[in-house]
Amino acid sequence: MTSLKGKTLFISGASRGIGLAIALRAARDGANIAIAAKTTEPHPKLKGTIYTAADEIRAAGGNALPVVCDIRDEAQVMASIEKTVAAFGGIDICVNNASAISLTNSQATDMKRFDLMMGINTRGTFMVSKYCIPHLKKAQNPHILMLSPPLDMKTKWFENSTAYTMAKFGMSMCVLGLAGELKPAGVAVNALWPRTTIATAAVGNLLGGDAMMRASRTPDIMGDAAHAIVTKPSREFTGQFCIDDKVLYAAGVRDFEPYRVDRSVPLMSDFFVPDDDVPPPGVTVQPLPSR
Repeated sequence: MTSLKGKTLFISGASRGIGLAIALRAARDGANIAIAAKTTEPHPKLKGTIYTAADEIRAAGGNALPVVCDIRDEAQVMASIEKTVAAFGGIDICVNNASAISLTNSQATDMKRFDLMMGINTRGTFMVSKYCIPHLKKAQNPHILMLSPPLDMKTKWFENSTAYTMAKFGMSMCVLGLAGELKPAGVAVNALWPRTTIATAAVGNLLGGDAMMRASRTPDIMGDAAHAIVTKPSREFTGQFCIDDKVLYAAGVRDFEPYRVDRSVPLMSDFFVPDDDVPPPGVTVQPLPSR
């Protein structure tokens, strides 16, 4: 399968950034997309709402269903999934993209923020997957995709942001567990993570503003990589922790320059990329500065 035409995707956090890029790539195939997110009114620092995302998806050629959904709320998750099934007849692909971040050490992490990250990243991912699974089992080529990193258990990923790393690795542990659980049913469960920082609001607001944005790739690379994963045969490709450019290189992409925000600025590595993960030929990435 190379097209998502007629397929239905349930994407958490799809109102902006990487989630929206994944939605727009699917929309170009003619897919149906449920935009499950909280943002209904414009935010002063964050571009996009579920309604502006729906307009972009429709303009790109897809069908859109904006659903107000806080993935920490079980009733809202269940209702959003049922609305999606009622609108489109089922769910083929579940994309767990919604995430909360706080790059703080133990003393600077208040417990409300800890609970937010665990509630959205780990618990929310588990819960959205849980309630999508009965519908995915009825689909022809079902996939669950987590936007989460390889489980590279190194102190350096934990020492400055233990809570955030626990929450993101919790998403990746869902990949390990659910891939094994659902393999007999033919439901693929995989993770996707960027090699470099991606030009999103989170990077601009938290990691260094314009300078870091210029050292990043655009969200399109994640949209294209996600598309390459969820169009693979679900019974043949599961339990994998994928890096965006390696997925695309395997799919035949050789020129990654169009994904760069500023070709004059060296690319910056993202968190959690293992030291021994070799980028595709011609790709050079600077290590992330120590915090």
